[in-house]
Amino acid sequence: MIARRHPVKKLPAIALSPENVNVLLSAKEFRAQLIESIRNATKRIYIVTLYLENDEAGREILTEIYEAKQRNPGLDINICVDWHRAQRGLIGKGETKGNAAMYAEFAEKYEHSIPVYGIPVRGREVFGVLHLKGFIIDDSVIYSGASLNNVYLHYGDRYRFDRYHVLENTHLADSMVNFIRQEMIAHPAVYDLAKEDKPKTKDIKIDIRQFRASLSQSYYEFTPQEINESQVAVTPLVGVGRRRNFLNQSIIQMIAQTKEEIFICTPYFNFPKSVSKEIKKAIRRGVKVDIVVGDKTANDFYISPEQEFKTIGGLPYLYEINLRRFAKINEANIASRKLSVHLWKHDDNSFHLKGVWVDKRYMLLTGNNINPRAWKLDLENGLFIRDENQHLLEQFEKEKANILQHTQLICTYKQVEKLEHYPAPVQRLVRKITRVKADRVLKQIL
Repeated sequence: MIARRHPVKKLPAIALSPENVNVLLSAKEFRAQLIESIRNATKRIYIVTLYLENDEAGREILTEIYEAKQRNPGLDINICVDWHRAQRGLIGKGETKGNAAMYAEFAEKYEHSIPVYGIPVRGREVFGVLHLKGFIIDDSVIYSGASLNNVYLHYGDRYRFDRYHVLENTHLADSMVNFIRQEMIAHPAVYDLAKEDKPKTKDIKIDIRQFRASLSQSYYEFTPQEINESQVAVTPLVGVGRRRNFLNQSIIQMIAQTKEEIFICTPYFNFPKSVSKEIKKAIRRGVKVDIVVGDKTANDFYISPEQEFKTIGGLPYLYEINLRRFAKINEANIASRKLSVHLWKHDDNSFHLKGVWVDKRYMLLTGNNINPRAWKLDLENGLFIRDENQHLLEQFEKEKANILQHTQLICTYKQVEKLEHYPAPVQRLVRKITRVKADRVLKQIL
């Protein structure tokens, strides 16, 4: 069934029992849930993530998956990561073979190997990556925007805060697995990164273009079900590129159809024009809007002033400039509390939350950052939940309180630091970018 050509609140859906939805509140809970589910798997393990890092937490997860395979060779296990991200080192850390070297190492070490497929959404990483989310283990879908490494899994002292949800449902799990198998793994552009004989990106450019074209036409298949008053509805959505992107359209519809309140999270403050437009309209018609965004120091690219500055460290400041401009334009709405902007900061940790909650009845769980890059370049997905009878209200209110506990309410745009107060290297970079008008281009790919 194609979840297209339907108003978002009337999408074809899968019936879900409220007791089969569990909201986790921390990275440590997420890590524990993931490990427990892997250890108890009897049928399948499908991991889809931007990256599975070659660090302590990444190796722990991959070891757990491999040990599960050795105990039960019949387990259907597939891992999908971004093709480009897996074959390079961390930004600013020099050249390496990337995480693919770890995948090959594990495949060599164990009797029963596991494929780690590189998904090439575009010919170059800067123009699009695998940002699809979801860990399907047996009939559970563990959904989070988090990738798999030390900071996302709170392995050491620091964590990167995200959202974490567990949905138990055979039909949903089957739909997501079938998409991975049929629309991703089966395509000629996709190769196992754990093997030595993988091609160079330049050798599969035509396949990659065909793959992206195929993805732009793809969707989650499932048989729609009737939803009774004791159930909630869930619809898996997918989208890539600016045309016919039903995930983007659904986000816009959610905001456009809001009657009372919107709660929206984004880690990088850079809304697409269409989203900014609908938020503005919503405020005008009396909708209460709450936006939660990370402080610049909670951005994963932030470099403290006492450290050596690198160009990538300018990104958090560019996002903050966007935020200050937005807050200044909306000063009156902020003062009247029609619009509340919450700035998240907790010690030395970082912020990676995304998602939309509308009228306390409609929720989007997604890895979509709700920015131009997600809108046009990356392969994204989400789970749209319709909860007309508010069975999940208590859980989501608890999650909301958990999110807001480390936030500061912006009461005026003057609370947001301005360019003149930035470190000198940042000021020079921002002025240079603005002078050559590169900021317009950057906003489309960041």
